[in-house]
Amino acid sequence: MELSVIISTYNRCQNLRSCIAHLDRQQQVDSLDWEIVVVDNNSTDDTKVTVQNLRPECRFSLRYLFEPEQGLSFARNRGIDDTTSRYLVFIDDDILVDKDWLTAVHATFQTYDCDAVGGRILVDSPESMPAWIQPDMYGFLGHRDFGDQVFKMNGVDEFPFGGNMALHRRAIERVGKFHTGMGRKGDGARREELFKGEETDYFHRLAQAGGSMYYNPDATVHHRILPYQLKKSFFRTIHFNAGYQKAAFDEKSYARTLAGVPLFLFGQFARAVIRYSAQLFSVGPNNAFRQQMNIGYFLGMIVSYYKHRTAKVGGA
Repeated sequence: MELSVIISTYNRCQNLRSCIAHLDRQQQVDSLDWEIVVVDNNSTDDTKVTVQNLRPECRFSLRYLFEPEQGLSFARNRGIDDTTSRYLVFIDDDILVDKDWLTAVHATFQTYDCDAVGGRILVDSPESMPAWIQPDMYGFLGHRDFGDQVFKMNGVDEFPFGGNMALHRRAIERVGKFHTGMGRKGDGARREELFKGEETDYFHRLAQAGGSMYYNPDATVHHRILPYQLKKSFFRTIHFNAGYQKAAFDEKSYARTLAGVPLFLFGQFARAVIRYSAQLFSVGPNNAFRQQMNIGYFLGMIVSYYKHRTAKVGGA
């Protein structure tokens, strides 16, 4: 098998028909040996039945896998383990691909002999964006657009997003699979589920190992946004959890701490509060919300350092 498209899904069987239908409409792929693999991440809805019903309608091979361990990284790793393809292409069930998407992904691998490919991700919202969501915040909704030219990404601040990313099998051999301690669990609607970072971690590791990755704007997909993702609580949670996770994986030792929290972090938190307060009065709450998210990030770090310090003391 040349290429496997791996769709990770959890309790959103209603998305699968349109997601797979767009894959089935791919053009100029008749000569490509490829398959669609749906990884059911411990769903309790009709995901399995839905895939079984769609199989006779699909022009290309459609397989179903079940991964009982909850978490997006577990689901993606299951797709890696249960395929033998040279190229592994990852999307989620809320992604709709353009008709030339797969051709563009495959052509990028063939042209540049790279380890990873990322494409454009456009946000498809059922309602207008709230005024407080500024354009520089679209990335937290999965938006990824580096422009109209193919280029080599550096893997540090330029790397593929999970809604539209592909790996050469040799990338797995170089740096392994996705970190199962990171990434979304369940549907991501609750605080304890809404963690990210596994893709950033992966491509940072790949870049450090000398891997190459390319962006191709012709590999375009559309990410369908859910209503809860347009609430301030969603953005606050993303940032609190990002800070919490960063501290949790920090293995450094700090000489100056208070209750396990590095002292410099209190200064960063205080400065973020001051900046937010100033912006609140100068530009209004909508434009200041981005700074409020930064406060949540530092607060998440403080809470995490404190909790992990308490756990170490209690376990000593």
